[in-house]
Amino acid sequence: MKKNILILICMLFLAGCGQTVVLLPDLDGHVGQVDVTMHEGQTVTLNKALQAVGTKPEVYVMPESEVQKVFSGALAAQPERTERFLLYFYHDSIKMKPESIKLLPEIMKAYRDRLSTDVSVIGHTDAVGDKRYNYGLSLRRAQKIGKMLKKEGIPDDQIQIVSHGEENPLIPTPDGQSQPKNRRVEVLVR
Repeated sequence: MKKNILILICMLFLAGCGQTVVLLPDLDGHVGQVDVTMHEGQTVTLNKALQAVGTKPEVYVMPESEVQKVFSGALAAQPERTERFLLYFYHDSIKMKPESIKLLPEIMKAYRDRLSTDVSVIGHTDAVGDKRYNYGLSLRRAQKIGKMLKKEGIPDDQIQIVSHGEENPLIPTPDGQSQPKNRRVEVLVR
C-alpha cells in the first residue's frame, strides 16, 4: 500500500493550511510512499521516513522533534498497533503446542486492555498434503481457537474466523515440504 494511515492523518490535518506534508513510518515501522501534487501541478514523491515538502517543491527531512511538535495532535489520534499472536500446532492436528497454550491469557489481556471489539483468528497449515484438506485443517484450527476465546468472554460477533490453508506461509517452502512455523493460527487483536 502506497499510503499509510499516518500520511493520511497528516495530510488531512494540513489540507486547509497548505503548509507541509511529512512521510511517517506506519505502526510497524515500514515506510511507504506518497506523491504530493503541488499548487503549481508539479508532483513530488516522498519515500523515506521524515521526508517533507512544504509550499515549495523541495524535499527535506523534518527533524523528529519538529514532527512531534507540529503533529502532536495527529500522532496522539493514531490507532494502537495491532497485537499479533502466533499459536503453533502439531503436524496434521488441531492440538496446540504447549508454548502456544500459554499465550491465551496474553490474548485475553490484550483484548481487555484495548477494549477491543475486533479479533481475527486466521488458520494456516504447512505445504504437506492436499490443498483442500489443508484449507479444512486450518479452518478447524481457527475454529478451535475462536471457541476458546469465546469461552473466555469474547463475544461471537467480535471474532472473525478465517482459513488460509497452506497459502500465506510464514516461511515459504516448496509444495510438500514440512515447516512447523507454518502450522499456526494468527490471532490479531485490534
